[in-house]
Amino acid sequence: MLSRREFVTTAVAATPILAAGKQYFVYIGCYTSGGKSKGIQLFRFDASTGKLSGGELAGEASNPSFLTIHQNKKNLYAIGELYDKTKGGALTAFEIDSATGKLKMLNQVGTRGGGPCHLLVDKTGKNVVVANYGGGSVAAFPLEADGRVKEAASFIQHEGSSIDPKRQQGPRAHSVNITPDNRFVFVADLGLDKVLVYKFSAAKCELTPNDPPFVKVRPGGGPRHFNLHPSGKFAYSNSEMGNAVTAFRFDGAKGVLTEIQYIPTIPEGWTGVSHTAEVLCHPSGKFLYCSNRGHDSIAVFRIGKDGKLTNVEYAPTLGKTPRNFNIDPTGAYLIAANQQTDNLVVFKIDQSSGKLLPTGQSVESGAPVCIKFLAI
Repeated sequence: MLSRREFVTTAVAATPILAAGKQYFVYIGCYTSGGKSKGIQLFRFDASTGKLSGGELAGEASNPSFLTIHQNKKNLYAIGELYDKTKGGALTAFEIDSATGKLKMLNQVGTRGGGPCHLLVDKTGKNVVVANYGGGSVAAFPLEADGRVKEAASFIQHEGSSIDPKRQQGPRAHSVNITPDNRFVFVADLGLDKVLVYKFSAAKCELTPNDPPFVKVRPGGGPRHFNLHPSGKFAYSNSEMGNAVTAFRFDGAKGVLTEIQYIPTIPEGWTGVSHTAEVLCHPSGKFLYCSNRGHDSIAVFRIGKDGKLTNVEYAPTLGKTPRNFNIDPTGAYLIAANQQTDNLVVFKIDQSSGKLLPTGQSVESGAPVCIKFLAI
């Protein structure tokens, strides 16, 4: 078991902070059901200039709404919401061509739950963990040496409900996140108003409930995504339905989350319909970003030494329905994916304030819902 100091050191070392400018492949997961895309799109990004270019098809897939890239840079994994009535959604393994960035499909398995929406490769690179939104479950899949994915070795069905009769009548697992030491997996469940915490054995590809097994968020909030602070001391989860972020103190030795703040992501007095989507810490650990679909903005917060948030601004994403965004590995730029207006918008990050400065770049992408960077 890692000591507190070892955990924090591991967490910081695992986070790239303001590295020199580099060239990246940028993979975009897209909804294909509307006919605007045939699968995963491929762009190139120059982090020294902020230039985003390209936009070709990397690999065909059905509704590859979320992606994750293996640490070996040789494999990419995608989930597809529709696959098989008995096997659930699809988990697809791809091989990456290091020269072109193009994807070759290796194999595909069922996720054992309907509507998979999020996935991650564990820190050992031996397993993939998937959240099934429609099925309200989480599953872990071992990987073959060549990157192919095996059938699930661990599966946990969530149980229960919360106060909203339309969206919280049952569990809705919405994201998975893994600690840098690979000991704990967090699953934000919108339907239960809980962030569930699991112990994880990479050797067995096994998930088991932690003690305590979860932390509750405000009733009706609907936790969606989750992000651990680079220091390992704090964590943040956005409430999709509550238009807010919950800040937690994190005990890395015990895997315990304790709420320290609940803060809105939209301006006081705004009366439109909005739902949060993505939440991410800046690699420096100084700022937090959360996207608002409906308000069509990214809420920018400064992170205090105590982990609490102070609002900086609500930056328009220059498009509609920012379902996802990502910060480039150097920490210099943020790219927002506006699903409804089919565009990717590049912002420069002010390193002193965290504010988002428009670069004037808006690139077409059909129904984009996920952004992942890979160093070339």
